[in-house]
Amino acid sequence: MDNQYFVDSEFLSPAALKKKHELETNPAARKDIMEYLPGMEVIQSNVRGQVMERVATYDPNAFTPQDVRRALDHDSCSIEDLQALLSPAAEPFLEQMAQRARRETSRHFGNTVYLFTPLYIANYCENYCVYCGFNCYNHIRRMKLEQEQIEQEMKVIAASGMEEILILTGESRAKSDVAYIGEACRLARKYFRMVGIEVYPLNVDEYRFLHECGVDYVTVFQETYDTKRYEELHLLGHKRVWPYRFDAQERALMGGMRGVAFSALLGLADFRKDALATALHAHFLQRKYPHAEMSLSCPRLRPIVNNAKINPLDVHERQLCQILCAYRIFLPFAGITVSSRESAAFRNGIVKIAATKISAGVSTGIGDHESKYTGKESEQVGDEQFEIADGRSLKRMYADMAAAELQPVLNDYLFV
Repeated sequence: MDNQYFVDSEFLSPAALKKKHELETNPAARKDIMEYLPGMEVIQSNVRGQVMERVATYDPNAFTPQDVRRALDHDSCSIEDLQALLSPAAEPFLEQMAQRARRETSRHFGNTVYLFTPLYIANYCENYCVYCGFNCYNHIRRMKLEQEQIEQEMKVIAASGMEEILILTGESRAKSDVAYIGEACRLARKYFRMVGIEVYPLNVDEYRFLHECGVDYVTVFQETYDTKRYEELHLLGHKRVWPYRFDAQERALMGGMRGVAFSALLGLADFRKDALATALHAHFLQRKYPHAEMSLSCPRLRPIVNNAKINPLDVHERQLCQILCAYRIFLPFAGITVSSRESAAFRNGIVKIAATKISAGVSTGIGDHESKYTGKESEQVGDEQFEIADGRSLKRMYADMAAAELQPVLNDYLFV
């Protein structure tokens, strides 16, 4: 991503600069992150309290090697065991964790690896999130695909053999309203067997509408479960409302979605606590909605121009592997997705151990799948949200998985 698009001061009006500066330097100018905005649905749920109560008492440094050994010896993994497996004391046991995770993955998923691709259809956003490429103060090329353009992108992707698509937008109700997203999902149903969405959080009736349009599952990144850090990084917009975002997956299930996916963006806060919260979020919702399919991912924060402002906490590959193995041991039936933010080498390795799903043929720009897949140049392209590290095509990814004696799967669901 060209850094010039993040040099925002010279492109902002004096009034916008004044507002941006006030939001950055004066917490009193920002809305309370616990205060719902008009139109946001409040549901009565105990899941948030269950998760945050556990996270509040979690001290990663309180665990010993003996705690880790006991956790690995247990046939099933308790919450206390999960806490031990996510602790620094577990780092020397990574090989044992990987062996246990591999056994669990093989037992429940065999040697299958599911493949999908994301399609960004708009990058307009009304939030000011310091770390995000789409944030409303960044000077990037904004674009929203018309339905004809969306269909053309889908035709190109489907022609590659892909059968599952994830539709994404920036978080702007004004530019990407629910009706617009719904029409894109109806189009997707013509070309793909599985349709997921990763858009701004919605109310139950809106999720129900999108499910009727053909959506199977919903992904929502909480970004960080640390409310203090969340307040520091999300300065403006609907995304600032922390509890509304937290409850999004439950509202999606109440709206009839078959599955939901969870994630924290590792590096924004204490990654061990965020990993614990993510796993517990899925765990407690699974207990409440046993019919639902649960999935987790744990993308790491990619380098951005605003690094100095957010003071990112580095998460190294061994630590990422530790988290993924702990997820698999604690939630043996859950899907685990590894993003194209990670290198091909890492993804090739982790699908043999804990992960079950990876993306292929990825682009995080708007409207550039046709040029990526066909080589046709297009000037009508919107800027990316972040840089990817693994840009392999579906054909290459399929071949690599098969060469590793894994079974690439494009779809495992039959509609009758």
